[in-house]
Amino acid sequence: MKAVRFHQHGPPDVLRYEEAPDPVLAPGEVLVRVRACALNHLDLWARHGLPNIRIPMPHIGGSDIAGEVVEATIPDVRINQRVMIQPGLSCGRCDACLDGRDNECVCYEVLGYTNHDGGYAELVNVPAANLVPIPDEIGFIDAAAFPLTFLTAWHMLMTRAQLKRGEDVLVLAAGSGVGQAAIQIAVLQGARVIATAGSPEKLERARALGATAVIHHYEQDIAEEIKRLTNRRGVDVVIEHVGEATWPQSVRSLARGGRLVTCGATTGYHGSLDLRALFAKRLSILGSYMGTKGELLRAARLFFAGQLKPAIDRVFPLAEAAAAHLRLGDAAQFGKIVLEVQ
Repeated sequence: MKAVRFHQHGPPDVLRYEEAPDPVLAPGEVLVRVRACALNHLDLWARHGLPNIRIPMPHIGGSDIAGEVVEATIPDVRINQRVMIQPGLSCGRCDACLDGRDNECVCYEVLGYTNHDGGYAELVNVPAANLVPIPDEIGFIDAAAFPLTFLTAWHMLMTRAQLKRGEDVLVLAAGSGVGQAAIQIAVLQGARVIATAGSPEKLERARALGATAVIHHYEQDIAEEIKRLTNRRGVDVVIEHVGEATWPQSVRSLARGGRLVTCGATTGYHGSLDLRALFAKRLSILGSYMGTKGELLRAARLFFAGQLKPAIDRVFPLAEAAAAHLRLGDAAQFGKIVLEVQ
């Protein structure tokens, strides 16, 4: 099969479009012909390399996949079924998995990130339990752009923050995959959304997704704007995934009893915190990582009904994965960048 692999860590030009062995199925797995695979920042981190994270080489990245089943090791999977893939891999046997908390499994990993090759290829093998059938009216590009970021945003808002109707939500970096998903989910749940972005074009697109107010995070003080927009009260929930560059502003933007949920740190890992504000304002700082299969299925019902829709930035052919990585690394996109596999 054709695949995009890297044989060493480095810049985008380490990505090679080349022949690779077809996947070998293990019991309980299915073989999926990949039609589209969306990019995530995980792809960039895996390619760059991270301290204490070992990635077997050569490696095929890509966590967000849509395609068609072409082979299965179990009888109840239909060949040619159109599917998108739940990107979280878990053992299915531990206490967390059996309790429906599969994203807390001690063996949890993300497809295409570390040990399991992903979707930058014509074929990928995945556990049958990770298949999510998609209706005929849902295209492969949209289906690939949905799972990881909408699952992440859903878990942050609905499970960790316990979002309530009528609350105010600040979404950082509206143009990111998580940002555009969080805006849509929060609006659908009856919240008022204030979103940040780094250009007038992205701010307008955030409004089009349902944000009531927007903040240019390079030109305006986020916390001061939040005070102005909320009559100095602050917001109930902050969706934070930028990290070091926005952390102080995110904490300052919280109302009393507010919840900051973080799932990433693309600008750096260090965030200071005044403990007096933490206890005096009764703030909650909540970590979040991916989400459960059940949460993805709940979010997917809204996707299939047309109530949630991934914002697509650009589509590249698989062979141009390096150019797609460059665009994502430059933060030039609004929404998801997708690789199409012909």
